Amino acid sequence: MLYMIVGEDVAQSMSKRQQARPDHLARLDALQAQGRLVLAGPNPAIDSDNPGDAGFSGSLIVAEFDSLEAAQAWADADPYVAAGVYAKVLVKPFKKVLP
Repeated sequence: MLYMIVGEDVAQSMSKRQQARPDHLARLDALQAQGRLVLAGPNPAIDSDNPGDAGFSGSLIVAEFDSLEAAQAWADADPYVAAGVYAKVLVKPFKKVLP
């Protein structure tokens, strides 16, 4: 089943994001290689593809996991969690309808 993982950044998260980003992306690359990743990306803090110093306010990942518990465990082990990038993380089942 698909699950959405929504991370909400702490204030001034950019330096923490930059430090943890390689490990965060490696985990996403692994999901993609397994054919389980639907989409992933950050939420710019301002209305711009390149927010510069404004940084990001969070992230969204939609991926396939065996269960809600497996999705939650994967989210809990994210390097962004360990680095203190996220203030909170929400994991919920997701049903893709379109496209």
